[in-house]
Amino acid sequence: MAKAVTEKYEEMVLEVDFDDTQPAPVYARICGMKGVTIKRTANVDTTEVPDCDDESLPNEVERDVRSLEVTASATGVWAQQSNGKLLDWFYSGASIPARLGNLKAATGDTEYEVGRMLVSDISNERSDGRGRVTASIELEFDGTPTRTAKA
Repeated sequence: MAKAVTEKYEEMVLEVDFDDTQPAPVYARICGMKGVTIKRTANVDTTEVPDCDDESLPNEVERDVRSLEVTASATGVWAQQSNGKLLDWFYSGASIPARLGNLKAATGDTEYEVGRMLVSDISNERSDGRGRVTASIELEFDGTPTRTAKA
């Protein structure tokens, strides 16, 4: 039996280019964000198709993918280094270069999903104890990201 090859915490990454003025993006991880969730969704349309010979039979349901969307959410502590960058990004309403990476991908498999992302949600929370302020963000690709293979 072959043992599964797994990926460590630091090998699944969310990186953005906050500057977005260079000819090539300069990606960096968002300071303070520790937990990252990547969600890939196929938006599906359904159509009920009748049996033409016997309309008393139940319709058959056929499905077609209408669109694809990829989102990422991240949670962690609210870091001073990210405060202005995230709020500027949110209030600008702009999409900026971003990428999601699986750095342990096998050669030839998708290592990065790359495109422009926008911020759809920023939440901050403080508990009633002496803990730190936490943060969560929701990011959405503006279009379908490009997949790049690991060399």
